[in-house]
Amino acid sequence: MFRVREDGITQQRIVLGYAYPAYECFKCVEENKTDVDQLRFWCQYWIIVAMLTVFERAGDDFVSWLPMYGEAKVALFVYLWHSKTKGTTYVYQTFVRPYVSKHEGEFDRHLVEFRARAGGLFLMYWQCVARYGHARFFEILEYLSSQSSASNHPQNNKSEAQPSQAEREEILKAAQVAIPHPPPPEKQSQGRKMTGFQKTKRV
Repeated sequence: MFRVREDGITQQRIVLGYAYPAYECFKCVEENKTDVDQLRFWCQYWIIVAMLTVFERAGDDFVSWLPMYGEAKVALFVYLWHSKTKGTTYVYQTFVRPYVSKHEGEFDRHLVEFRARAGGLFLMYWQCVARYGHARFFEILEYLSSQSSASNHPQNNKSEAQPSQAEREEILKAAQVAIPHPPPPEKQSQGRKMTGFQKTKRV
């Protein structure tokens, strides 16, 4: 039940905090005569939303346990863009503009450093991706070659199992030597006569 409620609040926040303001901003930009004040209003809104998103990542773990926290975020989004409240103008003029103007130079310096680091990070990640793709490509090639050799292996076994004509002759000769042959008929008859003579002699 709690999970369903949380998902519903998340959907409301996406629709009311991002989808509807994005559509209104689109209409403001695409108008034939762009209203500068309205365009400035939506720019201020997205600045506030961006800052809230950054702070939300860091502070959600500490304040998300508060009751009605999700509903409060949805109400804050509606308060910022609703025509009756126009909370964006108040929040921007009271909190965002003074703070950013005070630390603008520091932010610019950090942005320059971040851009320099971003180039190095992009190069490092690109090298990692290239190495990974190179390794995976050769692994796929090795797999395909192993599969092709495995499919050809039974045919090689069949060809090896069939001996040549010379090998057959050698096998036959070895078999003839190993098997004892019976004596010729003349020797058999002589042996029979000897046994008969020995019998008569005994008598």
